[in-house]
Amino acid sequence: MRTAHFALIALVFLIGCNGVAGSRAVVDRVAQDDLLKLRAGPGLGYRIVLGLPNGTELVRRGCVTELGQEWCRVSLSTAPGITGYVSADYLAARE
Repeated sequence: MRTAHFALIALVFLIGCNGVAGSRAVVDRVAQDDLLKLRAGPGLGYRIVLGLPNGTELVRRGCVTELGQEWCRVSLSTAPGITGYVSADYLAARE
């Protein structure tokens, strides 16, 4: 019982640190006339899938840290089949 309780607390902590999987987010703080790159993987070395303007609504699927940068796996709210990774620096929570 105590082990299960500890495991549950650890899971909640990890999810809290990386954003809640399935939570809503919106692209924010991208420079005017620029786009946030949706990438095939968590890092700058991955190919660009498409560009996302400020205000694009996303569903966050989980986040990872690569080389000190947090990357979130996301899908488009309006097209859930389109998924990729974006820098967490450009996401704002959406309620």
